Amino acid sequence: MTQEKFNSTTILAVKRNNHVALGGDGQVTLGNTVMKNNAKKVRTIYDGKIITGFAGSTADALTLFEKFESKIAEYNGNLTRSAVELAKEWRTNKMLKQLEALLLVASKDKILLISGTGDVIEPDDDVIAIGSGGPYAIAAAKALYQFAPKMSAKNIVKEALGIASSICIYTNNNFVIEEL
Repeated sequence: MTQEKFNSTTILAVKRNNHVALGGDGQVTLGNTVMKNNAKKVRTIYDGKIITGFAGSTADALTLFEKFESKIAEYNGNLTRSAVELAKEWRTNKMLKQLEALLLVASKDKILLISGTGDVIEPDDDVIAIGSGGPYAIAAAKALYQFAPKMSAKNIVKEALGIASSICIYTNNNFVIEEL
């Protein structure tokens, strides 16, 4: 008997005009069954100064959230340093190495993707997405960013997630969007 894989989520972050928005959908799917419609995969930490979002295994992501939150506290809110230290620990710690998730983290100044392979990536154009619907969301967000110059970061995230949810079967339209 093979174990079915959880497929879930689209997480998108956009920075524009001194604002950053990070949003995600609420669907969790096991095989071809929707298991949950309102999972919260986006949250604020550090007294509302940092937004985080995850794609991947929920238990793994929650472990990483906790680790990242402790790094943020340890490094006094320094997003880059905290992300690098988490990525280093994630890559070298035997137990953490097994975790299957990606994190997007954002402050008003920057957005970073953190992976278990030791990567900390800051997007060149202030738009980044992860998860099964990530390619759809990032394509929509980049088009909106370029061709709707007056659209806010939060509205770009909302509209791009809507487009992704209309294409990706692992993404629904129950969004949680946080903005700084």
